[in-house]
Amino acid sequence: MKISREARRAAREMFRLSLVDGRLDNARVKDISDRLVAEKPRSFLEILKEYTRLVRLELASRHAVVESAVTLPDEQASRLLADLQSRFGNDITAEFRVQPGLLAGIRIKVGSDVWDGSVRNRLNTLSQQL
Repeated sequence: MKISREARRAAREMFRLSLVDGRLDNARVKDISDRLVAEKPRSFLEILKEYTRLVRLELASRHAVVESAVTLPDEQASRLLADLQSRFGNDITAEFRVQPGLLAGIRIKVGSDVWDGSVRNRLNTLSQQL
């Protein structure tokens, strides 16, 4: 979807105002969204969609999805979460999923970043090289 430059700029400014100490503030997001819907400035739907996209991306960057072939022991899961928190900050949350299709290893997704250390990924890479 193509949006106007003005709408994109307005959405970015609203997003910047939603941050407190570099983190998204839920109260500010709600307040800004409510004011935007109430005032309905020109191109407000474009602004709202872009603002929603920016907020969604920021929320995704604060949540990790950890997939493994088998259930991780609690000790290993807590150590992995501590490593993620040291890298991305203490407010990151983690969701652990069992994905037997990985065969072995783990795959971690934080926002748009994916670290794939699974056997399935290595086999796929190997088959592409042959």
